[in-house]
Amino acid sequence: MSRLPVSLSMSSSVTASCSLLLFTVGLVGQAHADSMSALIAQKSVQSDYASPSYSSVPSAKVSTRSTIQRAGTYRSNSASTPPVIQTSYRYPEVARQAPAVMPAFLSGNYDNVDSEYLPLLNSAEMQSSLAAREVVSTARKMALNERAIIQGGCWDYLNAVFKRAGVTRDTIHKGTYGQGPYANSGEIEVGDWLYYINHGYNGVEHSGLFVGWVDERAKQALILSYAGENRREPARYRVYDLSNVYQIMRPSV
Repeated sequence: MSRLPVSLSMSSSVTASCSLLLFTVGLVGQAHADSMSALIAQKSVQSDYASPSYSSVPSAKVSTRSTIQRAGTYRSNSASTPPVIQTSYRYPEVARQAPAVMPAFLSGNYDNVDSEYLPLLNSAEMQSSLAAREVVSTARKMALNERAIIQGGCWDYLNAVFKRAGVTRDTIHKGTYGQGPYANSGEIEVGDWLYYINHGYNGVEHSGLFVGWVDERAKQALILSYAGENRREPARYRVYDLSNVYQIMRPSV
C-alpha cells in the first residue's frame, strides 16, 4: 500500500484544525451577538420605563365638555371643589334699532330745546292720543322748524297751535290763579294746555303746552312756552315747576 506524502498529511491536519477553530469561533460569536441583542433590548425597555414621558405619567384626559361658560352664579364649598354653575341663562336684551326715518327734530341742532329732552319730545309724539299727537307735532314744527313768531303772547301762540292742528279743547280742570284748586300731577296728560303759576319768574300767571314729566315727584315738567312777540323769539321747550296748575284744557277731535 502506498503512503501519502508527509507534507500532504500535515496540510490536511492543519486545514481540519482551522475549520474546527472557525466553527467554534462562529458559535461563540453568534452566542455573543445573541447576548448583546438581548442586552440591548433589555436596556431599551429599562430606558423607556425610566423616561418621564412613559406611562408613569397619567395620560391626558380628553373631555368633550364645552369650555364656554354660561352667565350665572358660581358657588364653591372648598378650594378643591369645582364651582357649581347655574344652568339658567337669560339672553341679553336686543338693542332696539332707531327707525329708518327719524323725526325732523332729531336731525338738527336747535337753540330752543336742550338735546337731552329730545327723546322725551319724541316719546310725546309717538305715544300720545291722536288729538294730542296732532297738537304736539304741530307745535314742534312751528317752534323748531319754522321758528314761527305769532302776534300776541302765550295764549295767542297756543290758540294758533290748536287751530292749525285742527282740534278743539275741553276744560278738564278749572281753578283760579290765587286760590286754586290746583291739579294733581296724575290729571295732566301729553298735549294739555296748562295754566299755572310761573314760580321761576316772579310767580306770574303763565300758560304752556305740556310735553312730559322730567321728574313727576318734584313736579318738574317739559313745557313748550312762548314769551311773546315783543321778544321776537320762537317758542322754547323748558322745564317748569308745575306745583300750581289751576287750569287744564285737553285737545279733542
